[in-house]
Amino acid sequence: MITEVLLWSSIAIIVMAGCYNSTLFILSRQRVRRDRGPRAERLYIFLLACLNEEKVLGESLARITSLPAGNFMALVIDDASDDRTADIARSADPDRVKLLQRHLPDARKGKGAALNAGIRHLRESGILADRDPADVIVCVVDADGRLDPHIVQAVDPYFDDPRTGATQVGVRMYNRHQGVLARLQDMEFVIYGDIFQTARRYFGSVGMGGNGQFMRLAALDTLMKDGNGPWSDSLTEDLDLGVRLIARGWTNHHCTTAAVSQQAVLDVRRLVRQRSRWFQGHLQSAGLVPMILREVPTKAAVDLLYHLSSPVLILLTSLLPLSFVVAVGGTVVGSVEAGRPLVSPMWIIGPYVLSFTAAYAYGWVYSRRERGLGLVRAVLLSHLFVIYGYIWFAAGWWGLWRMLTGKQTWLKTART
Repeated sequence: MITEVLLWSSIAIIVMAGCYNSTLFILSRQRVRRDRGPRAERLYIFLLACLNEEKVLGESLARITSLPAGNFMALVIDDASDDRTADIARSADPDRVKLLQRHLPDARKGKGAALNAGIRHLRESGILADRDPADVIVCVVDADGRLDPHIVQAVDPYFDDPRTGATQVGVRMYNRHQGVLARLQDMEFVIYGDIFQTARRYFGSVGMGGNGQFMRLAALDTLMKDGNGPWSDSLTEDLDLGVRLIARGWTNHHCTTAAVSQQAVLDVRRLVRQRSRWFQGHLQSAGLVPMILREVPTKAAVDLLYHLSSPVLILLTSLLPLSFVVAVGGTVVGSVEAGRPLVSPMWIIGPYVLSFTAAYAYGWVYSRRERGLGLVRAVLLSHLFVIYGYIWFAAGWWGLWRMLTGKQTWLKTART
């Protein structure tokens, strides 16, 4: 009886998610008209919060300083690194790259705290001079982030609309050719950006990612809390910030014409560790629900609440494989006792339809980004992608365990 309840509950969740995902896929294929105001010359500041990033920082800074844009700079926030992170920042173009060094015990308190320190430094150092905060765009870039050369030109028109608080660009994996695991991570971010983020523009619920998020300084100013800065101490400070921007009346956008590339994790255990942090951060974001109910417009609020419920849905859905195995085992035993097979074709067709229908849409979307891959290979890869999604089950239970045991440390992704 319990097995049947778990089985049918999991199936109901999958069907509900399938309907939601299908709706977003249809919406993502539509064009959104953007309102624009007068053009303005804006200052772009790239913030890189770094903790022991000597392996990847040099390449990222080289790409930033070579951007074909006029008015920009990078601020490296060294969060008490033990390696050559600060030295690499000092050796970069001094006209374009500035360094802020944090020291213990004030440092190593999470990415949000480091970014808040960066904003305070920008104001106190005089770098911003008398610039209007509405014309200063702050971009968070991970230390391994490699920005497309045209990224400023792609993002800038979104900020012509004075209501725009933030714009998130696409995310890719620059080492996606280094094995199936790296390729699946690239597919994951492409699908999330090209389907989910693109469709959520219609709801007004576009989220921010931790890499490649561009924010108007005037919008960040509206999120200041007791002078500490706009970022919270959540393990998913980017999710938290995006939701609070919407609650303050700002509009978030998603840009599909430019991307930031980062390093894919090549080890399964490290990948699950990374995702457990993201999962735990989503659990922490339950505290945003009262604010969403009070301050966010209905359409955006419904979508955000569904998004924030994803950890619970993932944990419930993780019971489906177990219940399915138990059900299959019972059928096999029954077949032996009855002396004839009790398995119908639906035992094969049903699970396949539930599990892999979305793979065809995912494969088509990914093939449009990776032209050299081909549609057939992309669809086959997307079947693996569905199975790859099971890592969220392991990450989910790990993240829940960490939360229940009071562990709140930032599980930083190791670089290679």
